[in-house]
Amino acid sequence: MKPHEIEATSFDIIDAEAGSHNFDADAWKIVRRMIHTTADFEYMQMVRISDNAVAAGVKAIRDGRTVVTDTNMAKAGIRSGPLAKFGSRCECLMADHQVAAKATERGVTRAHVAVEQAAHMMENGIYVVGNAPTALLRLLEMIKNRQADPALVVGLPVGFVNAAESKAALLETNTPHISNLGRKGGSNVAASVINALALIAGEPLAGERR
Repeated sequence: MKPHEIEATSFDIIDAEAGSHNFDADAWKIVRRMIHTTADFEYMQMVRISDNAVAAGVKAIRDGRTVVTDTNMAKAGIRSGPLAKFGSRCECLMADHQVAAKATERGVTRAHVAVEQAAHMMENGIYVVGNAPTALLRLLEMIKNRQADPALVVGLPVGFVNAAESKAALLETNTPHISNLGRKGGSNVAASVINALALIAGEPLAGERR
């Protein structure tokens, strides 16, 4: 089978095994791609997409805003081609030497500092957390203090320390978000959300269709 045939067949299998659900067409494209990435149907129960999240993410991409990630692994998983069609790009500051130096000096994680350094880049854009709860927690502080203003937060950190807690905190905010309950997540899942949004950006949104 050719690559596009494998993907199409995978989506057909997911649709068949998922059965009925309450996701609208665009939200399902995101959830289905998360399941495709993980082979984990539990995302149907765990995922949380705020009412305006898809529209906010699509607008950010269509407006050519920057997608900032907390890991280079997430950046590597995000397809640059669909973003580039709109003049959008993906950035990650985790490997920046100044970020590393400041993190060591202050005794905090690089993810913590990278969020601060990326504040200007994420304005009206998208911040993607696929690994570091410290990045998500710091971002939420900055949003609360009006030091950061992303259009959408994709919060999917994975792990046992503050992963579930940081996502729970995100769900309590009014910031448009795509997240999930519990410990599961990861850079690959976070990347799949952006890839889905970029594809949706090339189509009319559900509310735009006649």
